[in-house]
Amino acid sequence: MTPLSLLIKQPTLLTEALTHRSYLNEHPRVTRHNERLEFLGDAVLELGVSQFLYDKFPQKKEGDLTTLRAALVRTSTLAEVALNLNLGTQLRLSKGEEVTGGRTNPSLLANTLEAVIGALYLDQGYTAVVDFLSQHLFPKIDVIIDQKLFKDYKSHLQETVQAKGSASPSYTVVATSGPDHDKIFTVAVIIDGREVATGQGKSKQLAQQAAARHALEKWPTA
Repeated sequence: MTPLSLLIKQPTLLTEALTHRSYLNEHPRVTRHNERLEFLGDAVLELGVSQFLYDKFPQKKEGDLTTLRAALVRTSTLAEVALNLNLGTQLRLSKGEEVTGGRTNPSLLANTLEAVIGALYLDQGYTAVVDFLSQHLFPKIDVIIDQKLFKDYKSHLQETVQAKGSASPSYTVVATSGPDHDKIFTVAVIIDGREVATGQGKSKQLAQQAAARHALEKWPTA
């Protein structure tokens, strides 16, 4: 695997891409963090993935391509790539962020990968980004399709449990917390009359998706 320092020739760009905002709180002389590069990298990533899917699946409709793109660029997929690249160990974080698990936080890792993509784009151009994605991200599309990971968690869970002869999952709100303008819902997913998992979200729909995801992680051992 090519070290990032060989991919991105400008040291200042690489350092910025690997600097989390929290690092600045403890290092006042550092003035740049990776959020601007993340913004740029997100756009370049979407273009690269869109072009890849457009070329690879000439018969698929727009909606199908959009669904596959969402699966490729979602947090869990990008975080997996970031872990494979050891981005977590290279991050510049505050001590507080590190203590709370920042180096393995999926959202933080995914954001850092986008920042690295933004830095690579500025340093080497779009073709270099596509080469990078072709090596580290695009191959994951086969697993996503084979395991139907492009489907939403509720649909995936329903197909999984029905294939094993169980009834369709049902969802019920078991708790709410927080003020009216910022409520958190806790939803339980019920399969064959038994609570299998719970999930939380800022809407009932998001909480249901979280519950389904947790159920999939347990099934069929739940």
